Amino acid sequence: MNDDAGQQLPTTVGSEYARGLLATAFVTAVTHRDAATRNRAESRIRKWWQVLDGLTDGTLRIGSRTPTDFPAWVTLDVVRGGFATGRASAGGALEPYEIAAARRAAVPERRAALFAHSLTAAGMAELDALLDSGRYEVTIPEESALLTVAWLVRVGDVRGAAELVDTLEPFADQLRFTPRPTERPVPDTDTTHRHTVSDVTRTLAARTPNRAVETQREALTVWQPFADELLAHWLRVRVLEQAPDGPWLEDAARLLTRYRALATAHRLCGKHRDPKENLAILHDALADVVTGRTLDPRQLGLLRHAVASMVRRRGLPGSAAHTALRRAQSEQTAQPSYHALAALLLRRLSELPQQVGVRDIAPLLAPVDESESSVSGIPAGVRFPTTLRRIVESALSAPLGTLIERGVIPSAEVLAELVPQLVAVTTAAAYPDAAARTLVAATYRAFRNRRSLLLLNLQHQVRVEELPWMRALAAHRTDAAPVRSALRELGELAVQGFPGTILPNPLVREFDVLARHTGLRAPLVEELAADIFMGTFTPKFLDAAVIAHELLGDTLYERYYGIDYAAVGALATRANGAAEFARLCAERAGGTGSSVAANGKVIEQAQILTTHNLATLVHVIGVAPTPGWAESTRRCFRTVCVLTARVHNNPRPLATIKDAAYAWRQMLFHLSLCAPEERDTIVGGLASSALEHPAHVAARLAPALNGLRLVADGGAFDRTGSADRGRSRRFLGWTTEPHWLRPNPFARR
Repeated sequence: MNDDAGQQLPTTVGSEYARGLLATAFVTAVTHRDAATRNRAESRIRKWWQVLDGLTDGTLRIGSRTPTDFPAWVTLDVVRGGFATGRASAGGALEPYEIAAARRAAVPERRAALFAHSLTAAGMAELDALLDSGRYEVTIPEESALLTVAWLVRVGDVRGAAELVDTLEPFADQLRFTPRPTERPVPDTDTTHRHTVSDVTRTLAARTPNRAVETQREALTVWQPFADELLAHWLRVRVLEQAPDGPWLEDAARLLTRYRALATAHRLCGKHRDPKENLAILHDALADVVTGRTLDPRQLGLLRHAVASMVRRRGLPGSAAHTALRRAQSEQTAQPSYHALAALLLRRLSELPQQVGVRDIAPLLAPVDESESSVSGIPAGVRFPTTLRRIVESALSAPLGTLIERGVIPSAEVLAELVPQLVAVTTAAAYPDAAARTLVAATYRAFRNRRSLLLLNLQHQVRVEELPWMRALAAHRTDAAPVRSALRELGELAVQGFPGTILPNPLVREFDVLARHTGLRAPLVEELAADIFMGTFTPKFLDAAVIAHELLGDTLYERYYGIDYAAVGALATRANGAAEFARLCAERAGGTGSSVAANGKVIEQAQILTTHNLATLVHVIGVAPTPGWAESTRRCFRTVCVLTARVHNNPRPLATIKDAAYAWRQMLFHLSLCAPEERDTIVGGLASSALEHPAHVAARLAPALNGLRLVADGGAFDRTGSADRGRSRRFLGWTTEPHWLRPNPFARR
């Protein structure tokens, strides 16, 4: 959730939101056909009732870092929208592994008893064994707390261990502080993967036969060959120009018997039952003749028309044209179905470890071999289609750069999902021994699964170093160099991999973690939610703007957006600098308002002044994209064009326009860091690049391109952000008026 909103959420608003989602869950629970979906909906109903009860009796403080009486570091059960249910994720009934541990230790089946046992010599020996083996799983951060106590004791930090025990003990009977044992240790690797083998297996197993494809297969392999037989049979009597003889009638009876068997066995295709279809006309006429009925003139006319039509379209059965057509259709239907190929991939995947990725996926995607063909019936040599290949490739375990290059990571949002795996290992690298590194990485991964709270009044989410056991471990960090290197590499991957996309909030948070570990003063700011924005910014927004001033003063970026970066830098010297920064953003946005769009305009100005983290990444962290600033500029512009293309005939284009404006801003940043001669060449070539896209793209972007050329040549926009009577425009995303990019440029006016 957004950290930097303001003020307080009224209880009535929270109740209305909770009741709305409770009603939605109720409808799903009673109407959905899938049992698993109904069960999940019932679980959501129980949680929303807990939220409502807490809001009603005042035990929940929505919008606070501590919405319950638990300390902020306790992981809470949080539902959609950031609402806490009031329950701790590490609470509730004892887990099976806790019960088993209590019975082994011969202590009462209570968490307090288990906690006390863990602090005995025998308990510490058990924890030490887990630390050495790494055969444990931490699903909630609290589960690593007593392992941390054991490690601190091991390295002689008895005082740190005692202080941590004092912090945990008041909650010893409520929360579980021990991990669950596992059969194998968690892999400690510098590679990552989007999906595990188990994830891919579930996706492939869910691929049921495509009814439309199988219906077409049935039509081509069953009913069209049978229609050919009926046609050939009718042609033997020249469509009743001669009386059918005994052998003809006997063959007709056998065909009718076959038809009934086929209709019983093959039920997907229904065209043979349609009385208007040629096959049905031939069949019905044949049935009448076999039973001795005389065809009336209408039936006879339909029959002759059907025969003539079939011969005209496909040729006579047995002719060269007819044979070639049926051969091509046979080859088409001989291709195995996706369902059959998915089943073969499942057999290959079943031989691999299920809870990790795959370092080498080439053997999984190799063509079908002879042994597999004999079992599956799929011809040897068949290659897997792109759709199935992409599913399997999502389990590739490789460095992030490789995953981006191969398209396994298609967006910055997906990158943000995967970075915690690598950040966990990277932050752990600063610790002195393998046991500590495994412990820190496991805790960090669990912490990243912690759901964010809805926070107001400029509060920030709990950070991993605020966990008492992680704070105790932090005193033993030894080397920040690997973290600093990883931060720069990740920043470069994000900037060069997705140059036209702003950093999503989850990725910003990961960068922030790494920056704090290195001690760098790197203010990284989140994208704020316009619907709950109250007009204020935390001091780090001004800090980020000052860094942008240091990097971009007197550049094309400053001139294009009409920024006085010297004045922005001066705000940092004032005691109320953050408030002055908020007023500056509002002034640049044309004032504040009560609408979401008005809030969005103010937020966009903050993004412009701060460059939304780009200046911090470049000026403080040292990010420099490998392709260079010029190529990054061109990539950003391609993103602008792709997004602008989606505006055409889009009934709700405002979100797309906003993203296009963000990509344009990214482009201006990269362009401003180019050498002057490069910059002039790029500006001159953008209009030609736009022509590579649909014609309406260049027409829509013409005002923005004119405006860029205007500023590059030393001109300026007026206070409305336009020039030349609207032929030149400053490209912004948020507006309270109709956006100039939206109308069809070719529509008659």
